[in-house]
Amino acid sequence: MAHIHLVIGSMLGAAEYVAEHVSALLQQAGHDTTEHNPARLDEVLSDSQGIVLVVTSTHGAGDVPDNLQPFYRDLAARKPDLAGRHYGVIALGDTNYDTFCCAGKALDQLFADCGASRIGDRLEIDVTQHEIPEDAAEQWIHDWIPLIG
Repeated sequence: MAHIHLVIGSMLGAAEYVAEHVSALLQQAGHDTTEHNPARLDEVLSDSQGIVLVVTSTHGAGDVPDNLQPFYRDLAARKPDLAGRHYGVIALGDTNYDTFCCAGKALDQLFADCGASRIGDRLEIDVTQHEIPEDAAEQWIHDWIPLIG
């Protein structure tokens, strides 16, 4: 089974709740998980076989949440070679803003730019449509788990 590193970006707690719920579901499916909040790049990448699952909200004008800023800046500055690494993204946002899920999209692009391969589609949760974002994430994770093997 896989080891999944959940990299969490949350300002008000919604992404953190989603990550905790997804972590529990992954564990129920037999996978090991580690939640990184705050995330440190060296710590996350020290497991060369681990899969990274970013779970983040978008803050302000499309910004990465404060607790994930150091990870994001470090990844952007160092641009490590992540060829052979796999990741997934769960992004939370509000479609009333033109910056909908921008933090998740930015991290997705950054991982791809570093050569990592995304597993499945990026999940974008519109918090105005999902009173409980964990429900949308649960539906997605059930489809994502078979893709990670």
